[in-house]
Amino acid sequence: MRREKENPERTRERIHQEELKRNPAGNIHGGGLPDLVGGLSWKGTGMLILIMILGFIIYAVFFR
Repeated sequence: MRREKENPERTRERIHQEELKRNPAGNIHGGGLPDLVGGLSWKGTGMLILIMILGFIIYAVFFR
């Protein structure tokens, strides 16, 4: 894919990957939530939130 036709999301991800290659120790604590959500689509983010809520409900019902 040519860089002129990249959408902003792909451009951010490419720049992020290049930065990690230049400074691998800068990512020593992990990416965190912004990197996780940034790599997902809005559907993936919604599914992640739904799974977390359902997990909390199941935990509350069975372990109290």
